[in-house]
Amino acid sequence: MSRHPPPPPLSDVPLEPGLYVVATPIGNLRDITLRALDVLNGCDLLLAEDTRVTGKLLSAYGLSKTMARYDEHAAERARPRIMAALEAGQSVALVSDAGTPLVSDPGYRLVNEVVAAGHRVFPIPGASAALAALTLAGLPTDRFLFAGFPPTRSAARRTFLAEFASVKATLIFYETGPRLRASLKDMLAVFGPREAAVARELTKLYETAVRGTLDQLATDSALDEPKGEIVVLVGPGVEQAASEDDADRALAEAMSRLPLGEAASEVAKSLGLNRRDLYRRALALKDGG
Repeated sequence: MSRHPPPPPLSDVPLEPGLYVVATPIGNLRDITLRALDVLNGCDLLLAEDTRVTGKLLSAYGLSKTMARYDEHAAERARPRIMAALEAGQSVALVSDAGTPLVSDPGYRLVNEVVAAGHRVFPIPGASAALAALTLAGLPTDRFLFAGFPPTRSAARRTFLAEFASVKATLIFYETGPRLRASLKDMLAVFGPREAAVARELTKLYETAVRGTLDQLATDSALDEPKGEIVVLVGPGVEQAASEDDADRALAEAMSRLPLGEAASEVAKSLGLNRRDLYRRALALKDGG
């Protein structure tokens, strides 16, 4: 029995000229849409983040296509050729290694340039790790914010996370296995023990979702040395006024790694307090008061 489904009948309707932004499976190859297959089969030029990865997808569905590399390293060199193809009335398809292009993947500048030149952009929706994780996390879905990958170093990561501390929405981050534990600890320090979830290997054989509060997840043995692509979701904060002790603790921690002004700004965003008041308090703490 074949590992892959037989290719469905493909449309013989020619594609309109323009850029097609095509979502591809994030793991399970059956998560490809019929429309995406039509575009991959019918486009004049196929742009792939990694031609080897996209080649496997095409092979699974009996497709063959000459591809051009389009990633952050090749983008500048590739764009003139792409624009020339569009000017000539051709159809160009853009795919990433997995999921929806432009979501933590190359393509933003290309779409901007294509739109500015007056060409059409066609979204071909499909798989997205962020949305797949949101559906199984058990966290509020009425409002959510995708924040991408946090910085790699702890100090920069905490400053980055503090920007989202007052956002009343479920927060969605991407993270790597080696950095997951440290990232969860920084999230705990910035957000407190909020409800959260860690999802990995979505749609694949070893798909897992670990749910709990951030203090539980930061020490959960189930997350020791995780592999694969990881999505971290953090529930919205609960509206409550921060006490003076809360502010002092947050200031002391921020001042240990930032200048006073930056520490006051970070805590102001995190706790929803007045920056000027916090700066005065930071000066007093520095002087021993």
